[in-house]
Amino acid sequence: MSITYKDAEGIQGMRTAGRLAAEVLDYITPFIKPGITTREIDRLAAECMATQGSVSATLGYQPPGYPPYPASLCTSVNHVVCHGIPNDKPLKKGDIVNVDVTVIKDGWYGDTSRMFMVGEVSIAAKRLCAITFDAMWQGIMRVKPGVRLGDIGHAIQKFAEGQGFSVVREFCGHGIGRRFHEEPQVLHYGKPGTLEELQPGMTFTIEPMINAGRKEVKEHGNDGWTIVTKDHSLSAQWEHTVLVTETGYEVLTLSEHCPKPPAFVNA
Repeated sequence: MSITYKDAEGIQGMRTAGRLAAEVLDYITPFIKPGITTREIDRLAAECMATQGSVSATLGYQPPGYPPYPASLCTSVNHVVCHGIPNDKPLKKGDIVNVDVTVIKDGWYGDTSRMFMVGEVSIAAKRLCAITFDAMWQGIMRVKPGVRLGDIGHAIQKFAEGQGFSVVREFCGHGIGRRFHEEPQVLHYGKPGTLEELQPGMTFTIEPMINAGRKEVKEHGNDGWTIVTKDHSLSAQWEHTVLVTETGYEVLTLSEHCPKPPAFVNA
């Protein structure tokens, strides 16, 4: 499978899908407080998608070797790194949860995730969520034609490890368009000047998973999806879908209530 480059029509389709994915996260935000279950968050998201005329890309998604994914989004709580399946356990004060949404609109995919803090959380959890957000933007702000994917991974890794955190290796960002997962793979670690060179029209996700403890992860239970930190430390993730433009980048998963970029991005 080779990299697909989006033309003007494709970019417009991606903009729409990306905005709608972000608006699902906007919609569920006020509901995420102590006592809500992740299954209820999933139901609210599905309700929002129905009003948008979009559909969930995750519901029934089945890559080779996996069971069909059973929900409209992923909810990864505390030490769950990614692909957490919504369930009936209420969230409690102090939890952190990543909600990862991918919608399909008119054949185009929009993919984004955010961290949510449930009630008052510990200083350590707050810092992990903030540093992970900044790490994602450290990667995004390097996107422009001529840069290599290794430059993006290196920027994220250097920043996160410089703050005393570790970067998950087994999962990465990915190209996206008329398919959920396209080329290239976007690693969140690496060496400058290596891997594919960015060119205008490329669209891919940047979605670092950052652990408070060690980088090692493992499968949890037997649902075929849930990934947790091996040492049970907290994990956080943020995700945007980005387009390589002629001069730099455009973030395609922005919405009215999306968290604003850190100050260093515009500095």
